[in-house]
Amino acid sequence: MWSGPPQQDEGLPVGLSAVSVPWKNLDPGKGNREPPGGLVEASASREETQGEGHAAAPLDVSRLRSSSMEIREKGSEFLKEELYKAQKELKLKDEECERLCKVRAQLEQELEELTASLFEEAHKMVREANMKQAASEKQLKEAWGKVDTTLFAEFQAWRASPTLDKNCPFLERVYREDVGPCLDFTVQELSSLVRAAVEDNTLTIEPVASQTLPTVKVPTVDCNNTNTCALSGLSRTCHHRIRLGDSKSHYYISPSSRARITAVCNFFTYIRYIQQGLVRQDAEPMFWEIMRLRKGMSLAKLGFFPQEA
Repeated sequence: MWSGPPQQDEGLPVGLSAVSVPWKNLDPGKGNREPPGGLVEASASREETQGEGHAAAPLDVSRLRSSSMEIREKGSEFLKEELYKAQKELKLKDEECERLCKVRAQLEQELEELTASLFEEAHKMVREANMKQAASEKQLKEAWGKVDTTLFAEFQAWRASPTLDKNCPFLERVYREDVGPCLDFTVQELSSLVRAAVEDNTLTIEPVASQTLPTVKVPTVDCNNTNTCALSGLSRTCHHRIRLGDSKSHYYISPSSRARITAVCNFFTYIRYIQQGLVRQDAEPMFWEIMRLRKGMSLAKLGFFPQEA
């Protein structure tokens, strides 16, 4: 094997030296090696690749910067939109709160005014009640000065042991002064029947129906005529008729006759309530109610009665 630098061959002419020839392995058992020129080319290729890599790096950084700015811009826009929405909702809530506050203030004012009005009305009602009570007490004292003490004594005696016996002093007076004259009609026979039915609480008064039912005739009076009163015998438009007990017969009566019968029935209804223990009052209120019912009989007897009768 050769080693070391080439030396000049002896015997060659001066000035000629051995020319170095690129060495090439001719050993067929070992792979061919690339010449030094190939190494140079590979080195150049790597340098070019590295150069391209250095050129691409700034481009990628620029893209990243651009993407980052775009993301920041979009994020900023999103936050601005959300902030705007939040501010809008907050404004609406503020307006609603302000409206509710105004409503509350108005309701409180109305409540105060209503309370004051109610208190004023209550005080006014109390004053009026006191004035009415004082006037009633005054009228009662005046009335007591005019009341027949004998009549009140008779009522108290009857109230101590209430009865429907018309022979007791109290009822005998009422029968004589009020009940008898109020039920004293022109047709005496029918008047007696009506009085007995009122005392027994078996008289029925009903409006006149459109269909005429069988009736009974009383002497000299046509009871089957709605234009003639069966009790007075006068020509009157009859809107009601009476039935006595379980009888199927009916008698047409005028408004005046009905008012007289009704006034007496009201009196008997009240004294029955007292006799049954249904009226729980002192003697004075009972007495004045009976006096009012007696007044109603007197007015009906004189022909004063409501128009609807």
